[in-house]
Amino acid sequence: MRTASVTRATAETDITVEINLDGSGTYDNQTGVGFFDHMLDQLSRHSLIDMTVRAKGDYHIDDHHTVEDVGIALGQALTQALGDKRGIRRYASCHLPMDDAQVRAALDLSARPYLIWNVEMPTQKIGTFDTELVREFFQGFATHGGITLHVDQIHGFNSHHIAEATFKAVARALREAVEVDPRKADAVPSTKGAL
Repeated sequence: MRTASVTRATAETDITVEINLDGSGTYDNQTGVGFFDHMLDQLSRHSLIDMTVRAKGDYHIDDHHTVEDVGIALGQALTQALGDKRGIRRYASCHLPMDDAQVRAALDLSARPYLIWNVEMPTQKIGTFDTELVREFFQGFATHGGITLHVDQIHGFNSHHIAEATFKAVARALREAVEVDPRKADAVPSTKGAL
């Protein structure tokens, strides 16, 4: 089973994450940040990665530490669940439309974290959620998940749609990249022999 459980406790947050890469996209995410829970639900559902997240944060300051630290913990869980990455497809991309928005995500589970972020939210808030935190989540996730992640907004004018298309595009790419390639199920997908 490609599963992982990660706990991250700091003076700012207390987070537990459980994932199953070979799941069906079931989720139970409770971070105390409503819109963020909605985005994590999308990430799980469209990647088919079962996900349970529990987070408590310093909400009296803002949601920044909670969102960022969940990204870190999920990245660590992904790294743990993938192990030596034997048999995975490794690369994937997705162009995802959502009403007015279209977002392209391309990723490589390379163990070389790098984030390219070409996404502009028209508003600073979606409800009470700071839109800049979408990037903060993916920065933590890519860094601690060892992901080369490129996210490009093709177009869009509604911040909610852009943010949701981003999570869904990454989810769909992740779904393909973590899948076992039946043609090379016994090999690490690198000429180096290791990732």
